[in-house]
Amino acid sequence: MTSTTEPRFTFPLSRRGDALPEEASLLRDEHPITRVRTMTGDQAWLVSNYALAKQVLEDERFSLKDTANPGVPRQYALTIPPEVVNNMGNINSAGLRNAVMKTLSPRADRELGGWLEAEAHRLLDALVEQGPPADLRDGFAEPYSAALHCRLLGLPVEDRRRLMSGIDLAFITSPAPFEGSAPNWYKDLGYLVDRLNADPTEGLLGRFAELRRSPDVSDQVGDDLLATVALSLFGAGAVSTSAFLLHAIIALALRPELAERLRKEPAVIERAVDELLRYNLSIGDALPRLALADVQVGEVLVRAGELVLVLIEGANHDPEVFPEPERIDFDRPANPHLAFGAGRHFCPASALGRTHAEIALTALVERLPELRLALPADQLAWRPGFIKRLPERLPVLW
Repeated sequence: MTSTTEPRFTFPLSRRGDALPEEASLLRDEHPITRVRTMTGDQAWLVSNYALAKQVLEDERFSLKDTANPGVPRQYALTIPPEVVNNMGNINSAGLRNAVMKTLSPRADRELGGWLEAEAHRLLDALVEQGPPADLRDGFAEPYSAALHCRLLGLPVEDRRRLMSGIDLAFITSPAPFEGSAPNWYKDLGYLVDRLNADPTEGLLGRFAELRRSPDVSDQVGDDLLATVALSLFGAGAVSTSAFLLHAIIALALRPELAERLRKEPAVIERAVDELLRYNLSIGDALPRLALADVQVGEVLVRAGELVLVLIEGANHDPEVFPEPERIDFDRPANPHLAFGAGRHFCPASALGRTHAEIALTALVERLPELRLALPADQLAWRPGFIKRLPERLPVLW
């Protein structure tokens, strides 16, 4: 097969996050790499089985950075500055990696686990006092995740709402650029530059402030780059952790026997979180890569300059790797899921993400033992045109 093949499908697939899109299994089984047309009208190759997904993510001839180049085929319009797309490249090239990795390591903050547990219970106290039904998105998952990332960056927790409202606009997936995208980004960038100039001592901004005073680094980085790294880490981290947590809560609410097992066997939480990461559909849109050379992918020769989209939900539900993928199995013997990506862009905050979810879910099943959805799952409203699959609200009873 060559790159002259016409698109068979349009992308993205269904926005519902409580059920695997019907097309995912069909694509994986019959068309593991196939032409699709994106929302911008461009053509791309969609990869949907595990083996090909791993190949693309680990092959450095497929670039994330170059998906922001002018004139290349796009998954959707670029609504954040091009330099933000290559955030890990910004971190590495500017010598900032050590500061970032220390910030994103749960072990670097000896008090983090206790703080996360206290924050989870503080939010649950408020929900219990209010009484059911309650919205676990606005009342738990989002403030819990945003507070964590404010702490990591060294920002006042009370500023989380302004930053989360910026994400709501920055991470829209649109077929064309829109007027508010650039002002939205630069407003929050200016806020972080101001915080950096206030000589912070805590979190990532505190580490960056120290680096600015170092003669080895100060002439290599500017305030805008430091603020860009901090802002993009907040955005990617807060939205990813809260989105996954919402999907995990839905999965447990629909399968009370799994929540009961977590209550009775708290030691299983690490395996449970890994399995929920595999199962969840929060990633929403495929991971984009631009081919820098001609590369054989399965039966297709992908040409240099073509866009490849990696369908993580297809790979993570591939029965060749995960027997009975539709079943959530906390005892799955091996779980090489791709929820954190793979290769150069493997998520640097994977350990932090696991810790965040383990503490939150342990607190939830302990405090809300009768947790269930307050409406039928198929009545949840899923946000359209967003980089993650998010329920607009998650009303629950207990």
